[in-house]
Amino acid sequence: MTRIAVVAHTEKSLGGGLGELREVLAREGYADPPWFEVAKSREVPKAARRAVKQGAEVVFVWGGDGSVQRCIDALAGTEAVLAILPAGTANLIAVNLEIPVDLTEAVLIGLHGERRALDTGTVNGEHFALTAGAGFDARMIKEADAGLKDRIGRLAYLYAGAKNLNASRVKATIEVDGKRYFKGPVSCVLVGNMGKIFAGLEGFDGATPDDGLLEIGVGVAKNAAQWARTLARVAVGAAEKSPFLEVTRGKKIRIRFDRRFPYEVDGGTRAAVKKLRIKVHPASIRICVPAKVATEPSAVA
Repeated sequence: MTRIAVVAHTEKSLGGGLGELREVLAREGYADPPWFEVAKSREVPKAARRAVKQGAEVVFVWGGDGSVQRCIDALAGTEAVLAILPAGTANLIAVNLEIPVDLTEAVLIGLHGERRALDTGTVNGEHFALTAGAGFDARMIKEADAGLKDRIGRLAYLYAGAKNLNASRVKATIEVDGKRYFKGPVSCVLVGNMGKIFAGLEGFDGATPDDGLLEIGVGVAKNAAQWARTLARVAVGAAEKSPFLEVTRGKKIRIRFDRRFPYEVDGGTRAAVKKLRIKVHPASIRICVPAKVATEPSAVA
């Protein structure tokens, strides 16, 4: 029988709560698995490492994208497998992997689904599964996290985004795989490992998390009108046609700003920096997904 453990962010909710999670696991033969509850997502890595040290082969993480990212950062490069219980607001990592916001179904995927080997990226040494970005998206996420998400849910991102459409740009120099790719003022730099980045929008058309590459989008829009045109292109899957967006892909990205710029990792904000070092780590994490999502080359029995 597979050895499992649960890492749960107690401020997040899904279905009937953690009580129902215990009931579902008990029905599947796991009456009393190792259980770690945390009050902050930054406490997740320590709990995940303790779970693996105690012998867990599959670590269930209950929380939003922030908790999932912290768990991935702890488990990347190990033999442990991650099972996602999407209890957050956006749950974008789960959305990309087609893990449903249904407690019983998510548990069954964790116990009986495919174990898919996926790439991760690192930004300044920290692993991410979905995106790392600086500028507009980081400001939007920071403002949405300031109590708004608790009050209005996903609408918090739209409200915060609208407030930052006219934020000032910063000069940046961007190298991709050792060659200069861009130099000039930017409002946003986004590096993605998966396609859907917000509200189901395909921010990076054709992006897959197991191709050994990261997608790079450089936004140069300087006001609300230009952002509206850019987002309209993104909404119809034609981001590369926007005159205010440069798109490419690569394995290693170095970004230098002329002043400190805020950045985010899988929807969690980090302190402002002047440099970002980003690289891909192929097949560095295994995540439980529905069988229909797994592909033959990347499925691991």
